[in-house]
Amino acid sequence: MGNSAVGADGGARADGEGSGEPRRSRPARHRSFWKELPILVVVALVLALLIKTFLVQAFSIPSESMQNTLQPGDRVLVDKLTPWFGSEPERGEVVVFHDPDNWLAGEPTSHPNAVQKALSFIGVLPSADEHDLIKRVIGVGGDTVECKGSGPLLLNGKPLAEPYVFPGNTPCTDDTRGGRFKVTVPAGKLWMMGDHRQDSEDSRYHQADKNHGFVPVDQAVGRAFVIAWPLSRWATLPVPDAFDRAGINTAAALGPDALALVGAVPAALWRRRREVARGV
Repeated sequence: MGNSAVGADGGARADGEGSGEPRRSRPARHRSFWKELPILVVVALVLALLIKTFLVQAFSIPSESMQNTLQPGDRVLVDKLTPWFGSEPERGEVVVFHDPDNWLAGEPTSHPNAVQKALSFIGVLPSADEHDLIKRVIGVGGDTVECKGSGPLLLNGKPLAEPYVFPGNTPCTDDTRGGRFKVTVPAGKLWMMGDHRQDSEDSRYHQADKNHGFVPVDQAVGRAFVIAWPLSRWATLPVPDAFDRAGINTAAALGPDALALVGAVPAALWRRRREVARGV
């Protein structure tokens, strides 16, 4: 009557069930490597795109404007995650930003092929976007930045020691276009300058544009935090302590009353713990 047995309740039972014979398990089927490969590739590309969009993106340095900190051909990694939490660029950071008002006019542009564009889009290759720049943040909203002659550069009235400035350059340039200036940075804007001061078309030279040389904070892509390639050039890009020495770090900005309050809280807690331990 076929291969199925009928139980007393009229239900069907598989072969061997109830007959005392062990039930055989069917071997699990596995996809072949070649069938799984397209899925793995798609997953990898999606992850790369998400990382590039929200976390970290690679950028290639095209010019000499940030020497000697960055050399042409260096690949830097840019932190794109921190701005998602409301953080804004700070003084001394090396930041990638979108061209705010045609700063790159007249600059030579590369012509990547379709494959390079695709790999750049997903973040496998450095960005092929020719409308991004990289400079150092000198002033943020509320700061006053001033240059007189060859320098030093004044930040909020205090001279700024800048060891990162290209050897042989002066912190300021004594020219008619951008050598002498005094600006107060509006809220939500940045004053950007290259480390190679005599070879950087930065905020100084764009004071006639619609932003008066300032870069809107919302045009910042993120902070460059490491030189990733070539390996011989690998290095982190920390904020120089020159900004701390100038007395404009976060702690100094709190003011003496605020600092006294901050210091008093742990002292009061420590004293209370001692009183409790003594049974006071």
